[in-house]
Amino acid sequence: MSLNNFFKINLPYGIKRNKNGCWTSFNREYKPLGENDLFKNVPDSDFTYTDYGKLSDKFLMDLADDPSSAQMDDNNEIHKVFLYNDATNPSNNPNDAKLWDNYFQKLKKLAIQKSK
Repeated sequence: MSLNNFFKINLPYGIKRNKNGCWTSFNREYKPLGENDLFKNVPDSDFTYTDYGKLSDKFLMDLADDPSSAQMDDNNEIHKVFLYNDATNPSNNPNDAKLWDNYFQKLKKLAIQKSK
């Protein structure tokens, strides 16, 4: 079985931080972007992480779909952020311009972050 649309396979569902403080994005199945085999085990080392420096909690919460869409680690630091949920997934609501605009504004914020 595999994902069945471009949005869910190739666009970020969220971002996650590794223990070194670097970030990567993942698709709807928590796999690297472009991976569509749901049953393939993808080790964390197969993700490409980039050092963007310290992303502030405010920045990360602006990306989160809602407050519960930001997950904390054992040190109470945000380590994973979900950009949308089933109800706010733009590909589930193709005619809802507000959902698409909201999603692409989040990608725009991420796109202008410079790596170290």
